[in-house]
Amino acid sequence: MAKLTVEEAYELKVGPNFQLADVDPSSTPGLSGKSSVDEAFNDLDDALDEEQEKLYANGRAGNENAGSVLLVLQGMDTAGKGGIIRHVIGKTMDLQGVHVKAFGRPTEEEAAHDFLWRFGPHLPEPGQISVFDRSHYEDVLVQRVKQLAPPEEIERRYGAIVEFENELASRGTRIIKVMPHISREYQAENLKERIENPEKHWKYNPGDIDDRMLWSQYMAAYQIAMTRTSTDVAPWYCVPSDNKKYCRTVVKTLMLEALQSLQLEWPKADFDPEMELARLAQS
Repeated sequence: MAKLTVEEAYELKVGPNFQLADVDPSSTPGLSGKSSVDEAFNDLDDALDEEQEKLYANGRAGNENAGSVLLVLQGMDTAGKGGIIRHVIGKTMDLQGVHVKAFGRPTEEEAAHDFLWRFGPHLPEPGQISVFDRSHYEDVLVQRVKQLAPPEEIERRYGAIVEFENELASRGTRIIKVMPHISREYQAENLKERIENPEKHWKYNPGDIDDRMLWSQYMAAYQIAMTRTSTDVAPWYCVPSDNKKYCRTVVKTLMLEALQSLQLEWPKADFDPEMELARLAQS
C-alpha cells in the first residue's frame, strides 16, 4: 500500500534557501499517481484518531504537561484550507478536543491592540488542538501587499511572530504551519466553479479576484514571510496543492508525527477497577 513517510513530508519544510518559485503546485512528492495518493490519504486515520483521543484524555484528566498542537493554515483563496479542516480534522478527530478559528479582518477593538493580541484567546490549552484558518500571518501578507501598514512595522512583525511562536513552543505546543500552494490556473478553475454554481456562491467573494490580480505580489510576500519565520520549533511547510487530497495527506502525516512526539500514555485510573466491577455487579 502506498504511504507518505514523515521524512518525505519533511522534504516540504521551508529552509533558508527555499524558493517558492521552484515548487510545482501540481506535483505530489513522495507519491506517484492518483491511486497512490488515494491509498496514502486513508492510511493514517486510525492512528490519528487514537493519538488525538489520547491527547484529549490527558487534558481532561488535568495533565498540565500533556502538550498541545497548533496547526496554522495560510494560503491563497481556494487553496483548500477549509477542506483540510473538514477532511483531516473533522473526519479523524474528536472535535471536543479541537478549537477551529477562522480569522478575517480585525474588528475595531482588535485593531486598537498589537496585531498579535487577538490570537491569544484561541491558542490551545494542554490536551487541545487549535486550527487557524488564516492567522497572524495576514499581518505580514495582506498588509504588506496592500500597504496597510508602514514598511518598518511590517519588518518589526516578522521578529514579533518568531518570539510569539518561540514562547508558545516553550510551553509545550507543537506548531505546524502549512501553506497549501496552488497554481494560478487551478485557482481560476475553482473561482469559476464558485461563480457558476449557485451552491458555491456562499464561498465566493468578489474580493477574491482583487487579490488574484495581485498574485505576484502575494507570492513575493509569502516567500519573505516563510523564510523569515520558519524555525526549528515552528517550521513552515509549502505543500503542492493542486491535488488537494495530496495536501491533506501531508497534513495528516505532520499532525500524526506532532501528536506522537508528545509521547503520551493513557491517563491512569483514579479508582480501583476491580472494586468498581464488583460494585457494578451488585448494582
